[in-house]
Amino acid sequence: MAEELLADYAAQAPGTPIPKKRRRTPLNWRAALSLLPFIVLFFLFQIAPMIWVLINSFVYEEAWSFGNYIEIFTNSFYLQAFQNTLWLSILSSVVGLVIAGVTAFSLYRLKGRVRQWMIAFTSMASNFSGVPLAFAFIIILGFNGAITLQLKAWGLIDNFDIYGSSGLMLIYTYFQIPLGILLLYPAFDALKPEWEEAAKTMGASKFAYWRNVGLPVIAPALLGTFIILLANAMGAFTSTYALTSGNYNLITIRIASLVSGDLFLEPNMAAALSVLLIAILGFFTAVHHWLLKQSYHAK
Repeated sequence: MAEELLADYAAQAPGTPIPKKRRRTPLNWRAALSLLPFIVLFFLFQIAPMIWVLINSFVYEEAWSFGNYIEIFTNSFYLQAFQNTLWLSILSSVVGLVIAGVTAFSLYRLKGRVRQWMIAFTSMASNFSGVPLAFAFIIILGFNGAITLQLKAWGLIDNFDIYGSSGLMLIYTYFQIPLGILLLYPAFDALKPEWEEAAKTMGASKFAYWRNVGLPVIAPALLGTFIILLANAMGAFTSTYALTSGNYNLITIRIASLVSGDLFLEPNMAAALSVLLIAILGFFTAVHHWLLKQSYHAK
């Protein structure tokens, strides 16, 4: 049957070489067995918890139903948690992406040890998060923080509350910037210096070069970095809880309160909130992949 199809192909396209049959690469069983521990750990700590969360999200008052989801979409308190999480994550990701992009481009233009020192400092700053980061912000920008008192003495600020939305926006943006720099810095290596020189030779301005050449080249990296920053912000918990003592209404704080249970436990409601949070992240990821496919087809 295969020989007849090849003969028909040759008859329809004379002079066209017949494609060779692809050889199947034999499976390396030793390499496959070496991945077995990773597969087991991935299933135990990623797949199995997600399956448990998905199943238990449909348990409402010890019966199978959509009661948890109905209560979420009819409860203004839960809806406010989603709203606060979304605006805080999106805004901090956009601001962090802009600052990280400018900084990464500056590092790309730097040469020598200064660039190495800055990259090392950025790597260290990206690991500075959680309770230590919240404690540092309280000491520096709290009600009696060093910078807060100095700015008040100069008359630059009157009332700044780091424990509210403005403080959370500041701390979210802070831990987004180092991660964005580390993710965007390698992307600028795709920009070849001769491209900019050729654009200058042809009389193009810097704005025209970045609009037609620079930004389209690094656009996939920008989109991917934005999705990672968004996921990083939406899943943040430790810094937020340490800064606000759990008094600010965010999804991660609501999930933790339902699991820990100040008065009573509601793990099924926490599971439903977790499923919706995963669905939101999955939606943004799907949009990202669709935009990448559209950009590749356009090329």
